[in-house]
Amino acid sequence: MSTSLNDALSLFVTGTDTEIGKTFVSSALLRGFVREGLQAAAMKPIAAGAFEVDGVLHNEDADQLDAASSVLLPPGMRTPYLLKEPAAPHIAAALENVSFDLARIVACHRQAVQRADVVVVEGVGGFRVPLTATQDTADLAVALKLPVVLVVGMRLGCISHALLTAEAIAVRGLMLAGWVANRIDPDMLFPDENIASIRAHLAHAYDAPLLGIVPHLSPISPDLAAQQLDIPRLLQTLRQLRSA
Repeated sequence: MSTSLNDALSLFVTGTDTEIGKTFVSSALLRGFVREGLQAAAMKPIAAGAFEVDGVLHNEDADQLDAASSVLLPPGMRTPYLLKEPAAPHIAAALENVSFDLARIVACHRQAVQRADVVVVEGVGGFRVPLTATQDTADLAVALKLPVVLVVGMRLGCISHALLTAEAIAVRGLMLAGWVANRIDPDMLFPDENIASIRAHLAHAYDAPLLGIVPHLSPISPDLAAQQLDIPRLLQTLRQLRSA
């Protein structure tokens, strides 16, 4: 297990939209890291949509991440902001009189990387979901200073969504460490051609590799999905960035 901040690896997972399998791919990344012999933990800093079990609030995405991790973080560290209403974070926060403090999330992340070899931080919604009147999830990624893995939900419109998100990541001065094509629509027309187009554009503009193509799985299986991801390549990138 890591004993210092500089020893740990970490990345920020974002998506082209909501409901495109960001949690599923984050879970697959965690299983892949575990398969490589690493102690892997997850953070879902902001989660909207909580339910109560035996007096304890849970969130479906956070629970899925925990299930894929080999190191469980304390709930308050894994998810500093757990909101009850299943709505956009700034709307749910307003309903509950909650104010997001990015410094609090950064502090939790600083503690998290002391407990594991690698920490996967999953964002909320797409890359620019509002958190406050002046901040969004892109600001969270910047505050954490983490390389980004982009999950592209393969469906109609995904090329534009992928390129716009990649551009937004670059504008914020963040490293796009790679992207994952997630086949959320099994009936999508010309999926291979769409993937090839995104792959060429992101490689040319940002030197961002395609880390894998996750097939449509029913039921979903993070372990099977992990087998489709180039985890060694991602780890090499993360280690190079850490050493830079």
